Amino acid sequence: MEQRTFPSPSPGAASVSSTPAPEPGRTAPRTPPRTLRARRRRPAVLAMAVAMVAAGGLGGAVLYNSTGQRIAVLALARDVPKGQAISAEDLVVARIASDPALKPLGAQERTKAVGLRAAGDLRRGALLVKADLTDDPLVEAGQIVVGVATKRTQLPATRLQPGDRVLVVSTPDSGQNGSTVRTPETLAVRVVAVGKADTDGSVVVDVAVAPADGGRLAAWVATGKLQIIMAPRAGTPAAAPAPAPSGSAA
Repeated sequence: MEQRTFPSPSPGAASVSSTPAPEPGRTAPRTPPRTLRARRRRPAVLAMAVAMVAAGGLGGAVLYNSTGQRIAVLALARDVPKGQAISAEDLVVARIASDPALKPLGAQERTKAVGLRAAGDLRRGALLVKADLTDDPLVEAGQIVVGVATKRTQLPATRLQPGDRVLVVSTPDSGQNGSTVRTPETLAVRVVAVGKADTDGSVVVDVAVAPADGGRLAAWVATGKLQIIMAPRAGTPAAAPAPAPSGSAA
């Protein structure tokens, strides 16, 4: 009997033969590799990120403009007591957002503010406004200044400040040893300056008075028999009168 041998099919032949051949004149579509698709997607992502950053910057600029431009204004570099003249060292330039509700003095008005006096107690860090300053002179034309030496017990507990209106009251003898009792006299004056207190609490207060009252006040100071009474400051309500004792006549 005749024996015939046939070559065994090579590996992968079945798979090759199972793939349909493309029709004549047409090519099979090619699927791009995954890495190529990722590369094509990256420029679009970068463009979107750039657009988002630009939009955020534009929104920030719009918000900045809506809140107002920042302007240079004057602020207090340290505390300034009432009546003290403003010096260049008392002021500092601050930058704040423009706000119609705030009316601080601009940095360009610094030279005008220097030399004026504080209309009230000014605190460090506060913005300086026009109402904080005054050009009202402490010593009016024709007045003289008298130094009043006082002890601690002759002054009010509230520290006097330049510009305060006070009453100087003479405290004559009480009529001992047969002397005649005199009615206390008062003199309205304005505080010009307050010296530093000594170790015993005594202090010299400069006050402005009319020339006709200067001699009388100096005589009171020489005897040391006087008392300083503070008048109500501007904006301070006057105390209500004390009620009359029960049973007294109205």
